[in-house]
Amino acid sequence: MATPTSEAKSLTIHGVQLEVIDQGQGRPLVVLHEEDGLILRAPFLSSLAAYGRVIAPAHPGFGHSPDSPFIDTVDDLSYLYLDVLAELNLRDVVVVGCSLGGWIAAEMAVKSTERIAKLVLIAPLGIKVGDRETRDIPDIFALSPTEVTRLKYQDPTRAAVDYSTLSDDELTVIARNREATALYAWEPYFHNPKLRQRLHRIDIPTLLLWGASDRFVTPEYYGAAYQQAIPGATLEVIDEAGHLPHIEQPAACVARIGAFVGQGTGIRGRGTGRKPS
Repeated sequence: MATPTSEAKSLTIHGVQLEVIDQGQGRPLVVLHEEDGLILRAPFLSSLAAYGRVIAPAHPGFGHSPDSPFIDTVDDLSYLYLDVLAELNLRDVVVVGCSLGGWIAAEMAVKSTERIAKLVLIAPLGIKVGDRETRDIPDIFALSPTEVTRLKYQDPTRAAVDYSTLSDDELTVIARNREATALYAWEPYFHNPKLRQRLHRIDIPTLLLWGASDRFVTPEYYGAAYQQAIPGATLEVIDEAGHLPHIEQPAACVARIGAFVGQGTGIRGRGTGRKPS
């Protein structure tokens, strides 16, 4: 059993500095966070470390990861994380991407699965499903925070924040996360027009996890489109959860991922690679 820790470390890849959580031992589980940023003390991450070595970077511009002049698109992020896998000499990797992170993970997998053995996409964004006149994804920059929370959470009280109690550093991180989300997802809005037609290139087992009460991108519409586009993908729905089931139902989410990781795997601990400093 891995010993959970929320301590973040630093990793520099080809001049790009990343804040990284690195905990647990065994098979590499690379977790790519959603547009709300990397939550250091998330129960999801510490629980997932029971199944392997969890490596969870904050994307450039998020959290305490500095901005990078070389990284300003999701395409850039996908190449960055493929470089992370190579530089850390990680193999037999399970990549877990949540929402925005799911989009990044999908972009990685259509480029190369040389080091990736399995893919877990938790309510991923990134594709266009409807026609040009149909908005598939609600505009988080045009809606009130209350409405965005209602769309994303089954229980909106879970996302309630008393900003008066936050430190200056915590408030800065929230502002940086929102600014970085706009940088990566503003135009075109939260999708790559070409990605859906490239998903057939994903040649590894893929698990799609969706909250049953997701009103942001629904499993019946958006999730089904993702499943149909990825050969052999499995779509599983988690009850009592919205767009972020790993936040609202972390135990159920980790259990599904753990079962998926354990299917047809070899000896655990292979290709763990070097650790960030």
